Amino acid sequence: MMGKQTEGGFKLEQRHGKARVRVARVWRNKPDGPHVIVEWCVSISLLSECLTAYTRGDNSDIVATDTMKNTVYAKAKECVEQVSVEDFAVLLAKHFTSLYQQVTCAIVNIVEKPWERVSVDGETHEHGFKLGSERHTTEVILEKSGALRMTSGIEGLAVLKTTKAQKEVTKRNIIMCKDTDIISLPLPLNMPRRIRSMILNTHLLHHCLKSGFEGFIRDKYTALPDTRERILATEITASWRYLYESIFSIPLKPLYFTERYLNVKKVLTDTFYGPPKEGIYSPSVQSTLYDMAKTVLKSFPDIAAVQLKMPNLHFLPVNLSNKDGTIVKFEDDVYVPTDEPHGSIQATLSRLWSKM
Repeated sequence: MMGKQTEGGFKLEQRHGKARVRVARVWRNKPDGPHVIVEWCVSISLLSECLTAYTRGDNSDIVATDTMKNTVYAKAKECVEQVSVEDFAVLLAKHFTSLYQQVTCAIVNIVEKPWERVSVDGETHEHGFKLGSERHTTEVILEKSGALRMTSGIEGLAVLKTTKAQKEVTKRNIIMCKDTDIISLPLPLNMPRRIRSMILNTHLLHHCLKSGFEGFIRDKYTALPDTRERILATEITASWRYLYESIFSIPLKPLYFTERYLNVKKVLTDTFYGPPKEGIYSPSVQSTLYDMAKTVLKSFPDIAAVQLKMPNLHFLPVNLSNKDGTIVKFEDDVYVPTDEPHGSIQATLSRLWSKM
């Protein structure tokens, strides 16, 4: 997104800002209460009417990027109560679009570092924190008119699920699968017993095994075998756009977007893993990605679209041998974890009326 202006038969597209402004804010609202800390990395871009800065060297319409940096700290100081990263981004964007007549649009991106409260001897510590893994992100695009585009997301959400080996799926394992899995299959009553049994066993096997990949296109360059048992691992980058189209329509409830972020993250991970005991079978990363995005849209009516990036991080079976015989025989136990090359899978799922 750029500011567009014309001069002397040329069209100029430009924006300027300050990137990677790091700020931490601590709230000590009660003398004897728990502390809260956030650490944000803020990037600001302004679209403004400053053509003469480019064409004539006249800086009179430019907001200095050092001023943008200082504004981040000043606005953090003004937040006497805890705010979500989304609300802070809106606060900054509103400041720049309302204070400066030259600024037509503000774009604010923030990444929140995951400081998590620790427990000591089973008790939550009031001012002790440790660094987590996944990061909470947001992008707010605010025009001077009040038109708003707000996106939240997650970076670095690493998830993995192992699988039961086929030889472990005995008759006892199959019986342990839920009866509802069988009932949900729309099999004709007049289907031959042998075919019916084969379909049921395959279906039950999929519910006992948790990840596979088979039936894909094969040609002379294909070496990958079909499998119904593999480790599924990925590092999720997710973003979701809210349907709020005006600064005047966003919820006023304190920490609303922080709560929404935590709930979306829970839906994503719960859908990926499935129930604690039986899990859920994944026939491909694509299928799991779609189920995750669809569940988010069904769960949260104020989310218009979801984008997921889920690289397939391979765990390769280890088989080693030499002239004397086998050193390591793979029995669904020893793997080589890899992160490159990796499969690259991403998709956006949106409501029919939405634009991501």
